[in-house]
Amino acid sequence: MKNQNNVYIISGPAGVGKSTISHQLVKQFYQSAYISGDDISHMHVNGRQKPWESQEEITLIWSNILSLTKNFLLFNNDVVIDYVTFPSEANWLKENLTDMNVTVHYVVLWANQDILLKRDALRIPEHQMGKRCIELIQEFEDAEVSEENILDTSEYEGHDVPLIVKEILNARKYIMV
Repeated sequence: MKNQNNVYIISGPAGVGKSTISHQLVKQFYQSAYISGDDISHMHVNGRQKPWESQEEITLIWSNILSLTKNFLLFNNDVVIDYVTFPSEANWLKENLTDMNVTVHYVVLWANQDILLKRDALRIPEHQMGKRCIELIQEFEDAEVSEENILDTSEYEGHDVPLIVKEILNARKYIMV
């Protein structure tokens, strides 16, 4: 049994590659769990509001993410969370995990606006976010994400996913203190 588990919060604007990177990252661990914030969000069916329009919905989503994360950690799993996560939410999650033997990593994947829109256009139509991608860029800028947490993927292509995963695993700058 290992001494410490890891929680990786993979964030960034819509279309930046969070799911692609998260799916590859979670495969790097012996025991691991993947938590999709979008899937958690869609569990709420009747009465659900758009998370970006409702603080109550955001609170519900994060409460559920926290519960699942704790459950997986109790069973010695490393956890990868794939969701649009601002610094305040990452800090809240870390604070709520202080009683567990865990290292929390916060990575905000980034790409310039043109690249982001090109990547979004490659998604199937029902998953495209369009202008929401651009709105999220502004929201992240307004949230004043630390440069330490940003991983700019503008220059990366699809075949570079292993390099991005390696960077996340090896760079200590993403560890939340």
